Amino acid sequence: MLLLGTDLAPSESKSVETLLAAYDDDAGVTAAFNKNILTHLNRELDAGFDLDAFTHRARWNAAHSRIEMHLESLAPQTVNLAGKRIAFAAGETIHTENSYKFSAESLATLLTGAGFTVTRTFHDAAHTFAVTLASAI
Repeated sequence: MLLLGTDLAPSESKSVETLLAAYDDDAGVTAAFNKNILTHLNRELDAGFDLDAFTHRARWNAAHSRIEMHLESLAPQTVNLAGKRIAFAAGETIHTENSYKFSAESLATLLTGAGFTVTRTFHDAAHTFAVTLASAI
């Protein structure tokens, strides 16, 4: 048996705007989390990232049913990383994360491909999140 929690894809009960707001919160918590990768690279690899020269971007990619997290360069800049110079154009991004969202159909396809079949699915009241119990085939 497998018990799997999944965030559901946009639907009548969950807009793309609501989903994006969860990944680009007003308090900046997600942005700080995303920029922490640059802090880590600076500390561990003596990189030269200026955190203020990048901004957090959350994007919905409908073709892949996922939220994409990016760090966007605010200006042309060059960064030293592990002895290499990496140039960024203004607007160029570093793609840092994917967070996939599922429909009932896409989740069933994923589980079947992994050797499981859906036994039962539970939803929150707003139908934005699912917990699926699956059985090995």
